[in-house]
Amino acid sequence: MNNQVTVRRLMPMMLATALLAVASAPAAAQPAPPPLPPYDAATGNGAIQVVIPAVLPTIFGFVSQGGMDATIVIRATTVITNAWFDASAPYHPTAVGIYSRLGRRPASESADNTNINTAIITASYRVMTSIFPIQAAEWRNMMLDNGLDPDDDSEDLTTATGIGNAAGRAIAEAREHDGMNQLGDENRTRHRRPYSDYTGYAPVNSAYRLSDPSRWQPKLNEGINGLSSVQSFVTPQYALTTPYSYSSPEIFHAPAPVKSDWRRNKNAYRAQAAHVMTVQANLTDAQKLDAEFFNNKITSLGFSALFMGLSRGLSLIEFIHYDFVTNMAAFDTGIAIWQEKAAHDAVRPFSAIRMLNKGKTVSGLGGPGQGTVQMKGEEWTSYIPVADHPEYPSGSQAFCSAHAEATRRFFGNDSLGWPIPYAAGSSVIEPGVTPAAPLTMTFATWTEFEQRCGQSRVLAGVHFTDALPPAQAIGHDIGGLAFDYFQAHVDGTIGDLDDGDDDDGCHGRHRH
Repeated sequence: MNNQVTVRRLMPMMLATALLAVASAPAAAQPAPPPLPPYDAATGNGAIQVVIPAVLPTIFGFVSQGGMDATIVIRATTVITNAWFDASAPYHPTAVGIYSRLGRRPASESADNTNINTAIITASYRVMTSIFPIQAAEWRNMMLDNGLDPDDDSEDLTTATGIGNAAGRAIAEAREHDGMNQLGDENRTRHRRPYSDYTGYAPVNSAYRLSDPSRWQPKLNEGINGLSSVQSFVTPQYALTTPYSYSSPEIFHAPAPVKSDWRRNKNAYRAQAAHVMTVQANLTDAQKLDAEFFNNKITSLGFSALFMGLSRGLSLIEFIHYDFVTNMAAFDTGIAIWQEKAAHDAVRPFSAIRMLNKGKTVSGLGGPGQGTVQMKGEEWTSYIPVADHPEYPSGSQAFCSAHAEATRRFFGNDSLGWPIPYAAGSSVIEPGVTPAAPLTMTFATWTEFEQRCGQSRVLAGVHFTDALPPAQAIGHDIGGLAFDYFQAHVDGTIGDLDDGDDDDGCHGRHRH
């Protein structure tokens, strides 16, 4: 789907969904709600009304067309929400920033939202220019359109602009060399390649030959007019990136995926492949929509936070706090998961299924409008595009579980109650076909959200079931750690920025 069409379609739909919760009537019976009111600095939410609409087209257009490349997407959203947190901290009674200590402003300066909005939009401008420099003109327009001067680089901490500039600069400087290779200079090569691998990872298998059936195989993606591309492991250096809430990912481990060990467990290997095939051949419309929904990390993780912010009536600072802790929880979880993905380097279902069924006739999805058809085993494919990294453990399950756990800790309960209406034929994978009739998907609790998130990856044909439990466990653990780390910053008990000890929870790994 065209990138701009995706953005135009998704943003109003998810904003409308969030507004429906506030309306309190059944979602399916509601007419389309009005858009958010025009942004007003004194009463509005600059995070939701200014920054998110500005950055989404770049995420969909230049980072990930379907919002599925989680590593860079979640890092970007975490750094941006970190900017909000640090820039708003001086206007909170006790909060201290993650990468900055900017003092405390008089309560009178936060009597309305003007100063907080000015500070967070300015901080966003600084970090977005660092993360996405190619879009610098767009970020300047974001500032100018809201009456702010992008050329004012003052760091006068008695002004909202100065606070925003200081917070944004501190975060940008800290994260530019956090291990993710944002600037492309970790390789120390002549030509910089941002976010490129410097770990030396190389797959055992090629896209054309499955030499070791237990190990990950890059997929050959065949395009139109004979064009094709071969996957590479996306950002394996994510495992070496500095986390916020713990000292090292080495404290988190997933047990070996024994059913994916072809040499030692052939029967279990065949059984888990057969299970994915059976599930895939019998997908309902609702299951297909779940698979698509959770594949897009912006619509699932990002807009669930937006929904909570609007439906629970969070204030500007409360929304900033909530959005930051959930993004940070997912980001830190991904570091540990990518460590384990590289360590186990496990085979994806499509590789196992094609190998086991080569020369056979099998049942599989034939494409939009075709339903389940008979095909050659070596042509079997998943419902959604398979991600460009090893299979085990599931990244999506881990992200959702961390997000859900941080949310439960923030609100003190498991309630979600999120209705998502779908028009007939609104599927991205099967447009005009799925769903056959309008339907509303509802997530009653965060437990249901994370469970369906994990199961959607099996439904989609991109994970085996055994990839889910260890990912969920790691997500829960880090989601809790992230909340504790966040809360210590909100309470102002995290420790002195410059005292040189390790009582800030990062054990010397932060580059403050």
